[in-house]
This record gives sequence, structure tokens and C-alpha cells, in this order.
Amino acid sequence: MIDLSPLVRHLAGTPLANWANGLQAQLDTKMDKGHGDLERWQGALEALPALLPTTVDLQNGLLLDSDCDDQTRAQMRQALMGLSPWRKGPFDLFGVHVDTEWRSDWKWSRVSPHLDLRGKRVLDVGCGNGYYQWRMLGAGADSVIGIDPNWLFFCQFQAVQRYLPQLRAWHLPFALEDLPAGLEGFDTVFSMGVFYHRRSPIEHLLALKDCLVKGGELVLETLVIEGDVNQVLVPQDRYAQMRNVWFLPSVPALELWLRRAGFTDVRCVDVSVTSVEEQRSTEWMRYQSLSHFLDPDDHSKTVEGLPAPMRAVITARK
Repeated sequence: MIDLSPLVRHLAGTPLANWANGLQAQLDTKMDKGHGDLERWQGALEALPALLPTTVDLQNGLLLDSDCDDQTRAQMRQALMGLSPWRKGPFDLFGVHVDTEWRSDWKWSRVSPHLDLRGKRVLDVGCGNGYYQWRMLGAGADSVIGIDPNWLFFCQFQAVQRYLPQLRAWHLPFALEDLPAGLEGFDTVFSMGVFYHRRSPIEHLLALKDCLVKGGELVLETLVIEGDVNQVLVPQDRYAQMRNVWFLPSVPALELWLRRAGFTDVRCVDVSVTSVEEQRSTEWMRYQSLSHFLDPDDHSKTVEGLPAPMRAVITARK
């Protein structure tokens, strides 16, 4: 059982206290339903060696280390491989380099200079395996709660958390819709790589705003296209082989949507084209990746003939 009592104690006396009091029961109900592979992934977690990190670096990457022998390192590697595929990272765990599909550290290096997370209570919506949660703590966040309904990502987070139990990071296997209305308790809310999967983008923005305290900051990262304020791409079927992509706005259109949703101080702080060096197949993620989803003769287009992935980071205030 995952014990959420430290989270409940941490949120006592905050606007999130009432929500926190019901989280253990909500999580236990979710765990009872589980997933077909959950037992196998929990077995991988139990196979992780007992180690105490003497080196922890969450500022320059995600590095945990201590003196351990080759046998222990091999045990670590085998257990972590049991939690494949690893998509967000990389992680350096006691001499084992988890070379994830995404170089998420590159994205973080583009996003983090525009943020001040010191002392902030943070919500990461669609947090994946929690890579960014740890980096947020490294940037000075007071606490970070991540939500993502993917059970494998939940277990990958647990693999790291067992070596950092004292840090204020929690992963809940919930969707945004599982959160109650009117939370208004987070200083900063992240939504990275989620927006284009939402059928109703404005409703997503309103739900994110609902989680923020007054004056709180939204950090939104999503796929965009080039164009003016009226330019929006709605894929007819797949986009880069993904079925669940609904809206790819231009940056000016996205900024307008944020203002229409009631946000102020809307700023685009980064736009970057995703390269095949930033997202690729590795031994830790052996399935197809970006290079398979682009036109082999013209990497400016997807295999469907649509503009290749370009991502923007927008910040805004409630």
C-alpha cells in the first residue's frame, strides 16, 4: 500500500487540506482495480536493491549514486529494465544510465530559465514517470504532486521515490478529471504534452486554472504550428502516427485561447522543432519513435504529410 499520510500532513492548513483527506481512500480504490501488468511491475520494484544514495543531484540532471558493487548494479539494471519502456528521462541511478526515449533534460533546460519555483506548491498534470517532478524539486519547489493515470509511469516513479522517500514529491494515478472542482490550491500548474490530446482545449485550460491560487502561474507546453491567430490544425485521422491528437494551434491562436479562458500575462517563452536526437528509440524504449513518424525524404513533414512536430512553452497567470 502507498501511504499518503505524509502528503496529508504536508497539506494540512492549506486550501488543499480537504482534498488531501480523501486521497488515501481514492488511491486505495484505484489500486484495487489495478492493471493487468501491475503485479509484474511491482515485482520489478521489489527486485530493486536496497541502497542509500550518498550523492543526489536534481539540479543538473537526475543523478543518484553511492558505492555499490557490480553485482548490485546489475541487479539495479535488471529491475529497472523490468519497468520498460522508459519514455521520459534520462535517469542515472547508482551507475545505471536509463537512456529514455525523450531527452527530457533538453526540454527542461529550455523551460526552467523562465520559471521561479522556489517555495512553490506545484501540480504536474500528465506527469508521466515523474522526471520533471524531481527536476522541479531541484529548482527549489516546496512540493510537487504529479497526476497521470498510466500505471507503468506510476511504478517508474515509485522506483525513484524509494531512494528519495524524504522529498516532497507524490505521484497519483489520477486523471485531471479525478480532481474536485474549485481546488485553487497550487502556486504553479504544469501541463506538458497533454493539451493536444484533449478534445476540448478550452475546457482543459479552465480546469487547469481551477487548480491555481489567484495569481498562480500556468506552464503550458504543447504541439503548435506556424501561422497567425486564426491558424489551427485539426488532423483528419493520425498525426505522427498518433490517433488521439485533436488541436494544434499556432502560437498566436493559443495565446488568444488562454486570454479567452481568463488568463493574463500570457507569454510564449520557447518554440522548438523536435529533432530525432531529442526523441528516439533506445534499448530502454525499443518501439518506434520520432524517426519512424516523419517523412523519410523530408523531415519537415510527418508521414501523413503534416507539419513535423514543433513545440511551444507558454506561461500565463490566473
